[in-house]
Amino acid sequence: MSTSPHSTAPSATSAAAIQPSGENTPRGPRRLLIGCAVVLLAVAGLAGYALAYPERMPDAVGEFVEGITGANPHPVQLVLPPSAPLSAVATLGKEIFYDTSLSASGKQSCASCHSPQHSYGPPNDLAVQLGGPHLDRPGYRPPPSLAYLYRQAVFSIGPDAADAEAPPDLSALASAAKGTQRADKVAGQAPAAPAMVPQGGLFWDGRADSLQKQAIGPMTDPNEMANANIEDVAAKIARSPYAKKFAQLFGPGVLKNPEFLTSEAMFAVGRYEVEETSFHAFTSKYDYWLQGKARLTQTELRGLHLFNDPKKANCAGCHLSAPTADNLPPLFTDTQYEALGVPRNNALAQNHDPKAFDIGLCGPIRKDLAAQTQYCSMFLTPTLRNSAQRHIYFHNGVYHDMKQVMDFYNLRNTNPEKIYPRDASGKVMVFDDVPKEYQANIDYADAPFDVKPTDKPAMTDQDIKDIIAFIGTLNDGYHPN
Repeated sequence: MSTSPHSTAPSATSAAAIQPSGENTPRGPRRLLIGCAVVLLAVAGLAGYALAYPERMPDAVGEFVEGITGANPHPVQLVLPPSAPLSAVATLGKEIFYDTSLSASGKQSCASCHSPQHSYGPPNDLAVQLGGPHLDRPGYRPPPSLAYLYRQAVFSIGPDAADAEAPPDLSALASAAKGTQRADKVAGQAPAAPAMVPQGGLFWDGRADSLQKQAIGPMTDPNEMANANIEDVAAKIARSPYAKKFAQLFGPGVLKNPEFLTSEAMFAVGRYEVEETSFHAFTSKYDYWLQGKARLTQTELRGLHLFNDPKKANCAGCHLSAPTADNLPPLFTDTQYEALGVPRNNALAQNHDPKAFDIGLCGPIRKDLAAQTQYCSMFLTPTLRNSAQRHIYFHNGVYHDMKQVMDFYNLRNTNPEKIYPRDASGKVMVFDDVPKEYQANIDYADAPFDVKPTDKPAMTDQDIKDIIAFIGTLNDGYHPN
């Protein structure tokens, strides 16, 4: 089709030409001006649409109008989690989730670090949260959000499960993402097979395989809720106002068996996180745009294109942006692991020892993969949903705003002096938070990390602003007109 706006917009001059001969009124010039303005706006809108979707131009007047207004020309009916009253077990889990008496301090609950007002992530901008008996002990890593974990698979190392499922053809979305490739996730050392990738699991190192197991971890962590053991947790539950509910749901013997009682309590917390829809609300502007119920601005559309572009930001290589083949909404994570080489956060207590390193899948918290050095310094890829509302990024909390995050991706290879500190001699300390023996695991294959030091950065400042604008559309709580 012709991309000229005159092929779909009426001629401005023809509007004036239909006036009766000799009629001298301002209506003709006014219509001429209005017509020209419409054409100019159409051209500007078409240009913005072309920037967002260069491989697809509208092939009909209706699609043209939708395109220039930022609507999704081909909306999809997303399959959303059901909304229903909480079960009795989930209701019990909710009480446990907010119960501060289960901590050694008596002042900390699950919700203290996973605030519902902050998308179940940290409620402040501290790199790590404070816990322990007196709430003065820093944690080891920033708490990940508990939102959007309801589809998280158990941890495994194997073929990339996502590669077996081709994304659906969503036209406008597919055009923007056309050519987008999954990030390679190929470790740099033998004996890792290229097709074998770590994936799934909970926490930054995937050490928990279920929400139930994830919930018990902070209970006995000395830097968090700081109970000495599960017997301490069970004793506190047995004294709680909701203790009788355990006997009603799980039998009278449950209160006499600390291991059984604690296990069922954490199971109830897991059920609460699954059944409570606010943990996976899918009420972002992007969700509504996918369904044809909202319009993205031209800035957001450009950001979406750059987000998906495999030669630019390539965010979608790991933070999948398209619904699944069966129309489940995207989680904006492939739940896999990568070594990115973010700078060391010297503000963390454990990093005061220059020989101490957090190497993710290999330790120091997780122990079972220590011998599989091809995965050392890899961490879980988190969801980007609601990430624009966070103030702590990456496994060590080294960055506190999205611009810093984007600059890291953009400048790590081309301008490392803007990312990493210098030593006493003035040398840039590249990858200062990854032991030298594991630096071969760091991603150099996937854009924007495939650029060389002599290349220009993959993104301009305007590109970064557009991408950040798009990421803002992933915040829940949007209300479409």
